[in-house]
Amino acid sequence: MTETPQFSDEALEAGRKLCAGPVEFVLGAADLRQLPEGDRPEIAFAGRSNVGKSSLINALLNRKGLARASAEPGKTRELNYFDLGEGRMWLVDLPGFGYAKVSRSQQAKWVRLTKQYLQGRANLRRVFLLIDSRRGLMAPDLETMEMLDTAAVTYQIVLTKSDKVKATEREKVRLDIGQTIKKHPAAHPIVRVTSSEKGAGLPELRAEIGQLAEV
Repeated sequence: MTETPQFSDEALEAGRKLCAGPVEFVLGAADLRQLPEGDRPEIAFAGRSNVGKSSLINALLNRKGLARASAEPGKTRELNYFDLGEGRMWLVDLPGFGYAKVSRSQQAKWVRLTKQYLQGRANLRRVFLLIDSRRGLMAPDLETMEMLDTAAVTYQIVLTKSDKVKATEREKVRLDIGQTIKKHPAAHPIVRVTSSEKGAGLPELRAEIGQLAEV
């Protein structure tokens, strides 16, 4: 598995412009009836609590506090909607999963809401599933991948916190995940490696988003 083909300079610039442009928090939906109109392409970010989801979204969009990391992990209870590019795209921050201190009933409620969302959102172009580079795929990640396969929603693995591990270890994790996703029909074949702190991989991820905005 490889990260080629690379993006053109035009695609990188289009992604940069989209993510550097206007972005606005619109609403937090705790029920599918609250979702905004599916009148544009939509992307979503998912991942375990503490995976660095809020940090990555903020870094991608060049904002410091747009996506808020909760003081206590696992407390995001809603589908948080952001308007990207003044109506060009919906960006959705999904509730974190797999946090042990959250009750099973609460986890079940979030999983149910997420499943319903995935099954009923026709304009959803891709879910970016974030994985901590230091830990690789864990049981909750594999469960989420199976859920996405069942819902027939395309998803792409994005490794976070790549600056926290040695290059050889990071590459091993990437290659291992590359082998795993071959068995998952809805998985995008390219794994992106990112660091919110150092900026690694962000231009390419912005280019991915920019291309999805044109679908």
